[in-house]
Amino acid sequence: MMTASAASATAPGLSDVVSAVRAVVREGGDWARTAGLIAGQLRLHLPGPEILTDAERRGDPARYRSHLLHTEPDGSFSVLAMVWLPGQVTSVHDHVTWCVFGVLQGAEHEELFALAPGGRRLVPAGSAVNTIGQVSGFAPPGDIHRVRNTGAGVTISLHVYGADISRLGSSVRREYQLPVG
Repeated sequence: MMTASAASATAPGLSDVVSAVRAVVREGGDWARTAGLIAGQLRLHLPGPEILTDAERRGDPARYRSHLLHTEPDGSFSVLAMVWLPGQVTSVHDHVTWCVFGVLQGAEHEELFALAPGGRRLVPAGSAVNTIGQVSGFAPPGDIHRVRNTGAGVTISLHVYGADISRLGSSVRREYQLPVG
C-alpha cells in the first residue's frame, strides 16, 4: 500500500538525500554503478525517522506501508519510506530497476534468493539483518529477495528507486510463488 506523504523535499534531511541522488543520476552510468554511488551518498545523508509524521510512523496493522516522499520531475528516481510493524513481510519479489535503502529505525531482515537451473524453484542465496544506519543497494538481475520485520518494534527504512514510482505504483517487477530449496 503506497500513500502520498505530507513530507516533501523540504522535510528535515530529505532535501539532502534528493540533491545527492539527483547529482549521481545525472552522471549516468549502468544500474549497478548507480546503485553503488547512491548507496555511498545515502550513507552520508541518511535522515532520521522524523522525515515522517507521527501518524505515518505508526504503520498499518494490515500490512507494511509505503510513503512516497519524492518523485524527481523527470521520472528518473523516487524516494519512499517503508514502515513495518512487527511480523510484516513482503512477498518474494524482484524489481523493475536499481534500489538503494537505508534503515532509519529498527531492523529489516532480508532473505536473498536465486532461481535454480530450470527456473522452477528458488535457492537461498544469503540473508542479512540491516540495522539503524545501515545502507545497501542492488540492481537487477540478481535482486530476488523478501524483507520482513522480525523485531518487537516498528521498523522504518528509506528506499530510493531508479524509476517514477508515482507512475508505476510499485517497484516490484515480479512476485515469485516458487518453492524454496
